[in-house]
Amino acid sequence: YAVKANSNLAVLHTIAELGGGFDIVSGGELFRVLQAGGKASRCTFAGVGKTREDIEYALREGIYSFNAESEAELRHINQIAGEMKKKAPVALRVNPNVDAKTHKFISTGKSENKFGIEFDRILDAYAAVAKDCPHLEIRGLQMHIGSQLTSIDPFIEAANKVAPLVAELKQRHHLKFFSIGGGIGIVYRESLDS
Repeated sequence: YAVKANSNLAVLHTIAELGGGFDIVSGGELFRVLQAGGKASRCTFAGVGKTREDIEYALREGIYSFNAESEAELRHINQIAGEMKKKAPVALRVNPNVDAKTHKFISTGKSENKFGIEFDRILDAYAAVAKDCPHLEIRGLQMHIGSQLTSIDPFIEAANKVAPLVAELKQRHHLKFFSIGGGIGIVYRESLDS
């Protein structure tokens, strides 16, 4: 559950009680999840604005994974984890260069979008992490092609494109998860016309 969608403690508590996990983008969101009875070990920490304090807090609490947007971000997490004498679980966000066919301001999966690592660079990025970042544990691969998609076709296209990459990364780095991200929108127009 993306906490940014609704961070009401009663909503978060209900999801935690049902065994749900959480997608967070800040230390404040992690704090709310914990206050609601959720566990950091069921949270993935996404987003581009992770501060040192956020990373330290998430590591102390036992975050399931940091979803990183770049190799530079991974090196930053590696440095902090090393200073804390911890291993940071990480996943890289791949940009599959797939058109989500949504509004241009919320499309994030095409090569001209600023999010994630280019599809053709992702294997090299994982190899660099494995070689140069001893305080990271490679845990997964993540993508997110956009929000408010009203068709699943772009998800299918992206998943089909990335699936062989996942298989190769699983063989090389023992991935534990692959997340295709969220983004299905609700079509209100038809319900408003009736």
